Amino acid sequence: MTDEAQAMGQGESPMLNRRIFLAGAAALSATPAAARGRAAALVNPVVRQRADAQVFRHSDGWYYLTGSVPEYDRLVLRRARTLAGLSNAPERVLWRHRASGPMSGFLWAPELHLVDGRWIMYFAAGPSGGGEDVFRIRTYAIACDGADPMTGNWTVLGQLETPWDTFNLDSTSFVHKGRRYLAWAQREPGIDTNSNLYLAPLATPLTLAAKPARLSVPTLDWEVQGFKVNEAPAVLLRNGRLFMTYSASATDARYCLGMLTARADADLMDPASWTKSPLPVFKTSAAHKIFGPGHNSFTVDEQGRDVLVYHARDYAEIKGDPLFDPNRHTRMQYFRYRADGSPDFGEPVANGPLQRS
Repeated sequence: MTDEAQAMGQGESPMLNRRIFLAGAAALSATPAAARGRAAALVNPVVRQRADAQVFRHSDGWYYLTGSVPEYDRLVLRRARTLAGLSNAPERVLWRHRASGPMSGFLWAPELHLVDGRWIMYFAAGPSGGGEDVFRIRTYAIACDGADPMTGNWTVLGQLETPWDTFNLDSTSFVHKGRRYLAWAQREPGIDTNSNLYLAPLATPLTLAAKPARLSVPTLDWEVQGFKVNEAPAVLLRNGRLFMTYSASATDARYCLGMLTARADADLMDPASWTKSPLPVFKTSAAHKIFGPGHNSFTVDEQGRDVLVYHARDYAEIKGDPLFDPNRHTRMQYFRYRADGSPDFGEPVANGPLQRS
């Protein structure tokens, strides 16, 4: 059993973070029932101006949240005893972009993981200097030297090694059947897309143990609006299957979630094991004034109920590049399961107090 499995109380399927979790009583053992019963209500947006939000629930009962800041210049982390408490929890800056070099420009989409007892944060970075060069985005990681990520010292661990030196971002790690995997988005030479989805087992946090499997290429109409994008994979293990949600199209009101599905006992490295949803599974709700929902993660509330974490804006009209509009806010909502066991995320709910399912 890995350190992370022990931390999450979930045997060999340990991940309860942005990309995979197993909810249930074991995951809640560190939180007294009385405390769970008096948890404050969630109010959307939960955290303003935090895009690409990831929530990690540790075995000690703390919820950790990280995400992209509008300036794209620093990696941040906050924690609280409840999901609602993340709204006004103090935030620590773990690391800032460098003065020059490949990590001196934009910092995108951080993710917190506990890998073999060590806190790791993946993120994407590019160089400063203007022009196309700032989008020379690659994936890196920082690591903490202590048991407490809010007080420990964070330093650069290195760069993710993939077969191609091309645009890549949104790395997430999970463990399934005792094997640790990495899923990420990357532009592959010879394929006319902005990014596709890939999966590989890990040898170390930043090196692959096998040739990547290409799981999805954006080809459907709703995946290629503005840009040909599949990015931000998020893995949910439920009802004997793995559900990998991902984000598609440009980062404006057309941004939406798709989903890949594989049996839990399938060969995850065989692309044929995965089936793509023909339609988006979560998209803009003009009626509720929630636009461009995407870049999601999964967690559970204090009572073990499934929660979808995502970002979206309150408006559709954007001046200039959507990436530089600061108002992608972190939102949360409950979701259910259909009779066939697949998740039903419903429609993005309007701002305000969140009704419990």
